[in-house]
Amino acid sequence: MLPVEPLTLLAFIPAGLALNLTPGADMMFCLGQGLKSGWRPAMAANFGIALGGMVHTLFAALGLGALLAAHPAAFEAIRWLGVGYLLWLAVGALRSSPFAAEAQVVSTSATKAFWQGLMVNLLNPKVILFILAFLPQFVDASRAILPQFLTLGLVFSLGGLVVNGAVGIFAGSIGQRVARSVGLAKWLSRISATIFGALALRLALMPRS
Repeated sequence: MLPVEPLTLLAFIPAGLALNLTPGADMMFCLGQGLKSGWRPAMAANFGIALGGMVHTLFAALGLGALLAAHPAAFEAIRWLGVGYLLWLAVGALRSSPFAAEAQVVSTSATKAFWQGLMVNLLNPKVILFILAFLPQFVDASRAILPQFLTLGLVFSLGGLVVNGAVGIFAGSIGQRVARSVGLAKWLSRISATIFGALALRLALMPRS
């Protein structure tokens, strides 16, 4: 017996894919990684983001997400940790830009990009609030809740992997074409820093509800 009714799953897939296609923090982070370091780190970051989404889904299914939503102080603490982390990534990208003394173009390894993507997702409390608002619409209360949440979360994460992966690979192909030019590569690092900084600003200014 499937955890989720087939008809429910058929309704969920296009809805989830439509949300995956909407530009957001995850897509922009993969874009920034692709431009800065190439398609492999972008895909690694993409897998880190997907894993973070599954962790959020598990938290929501276990009730921890509702607990976070009910405690503004915890929400704010995670939010500002996320802002600080994104700003740290922006500063790191700027170190390879023309603004930095003795600048050098430094790419992010795939392993490091994976952990960065995971942390960026986990430190965004808006993700768990989104999961709490979206997934229960497709959950049957007469069935076991946890398997349904995990199944829906997995399907949604797979959609994100495809969409964000395509963005990362496209950005990575652009980055690789100009990587031979130090000047252009530095400009890509500057663009990546701007993207990370914009994500930090977005997280800092977003409404809680």
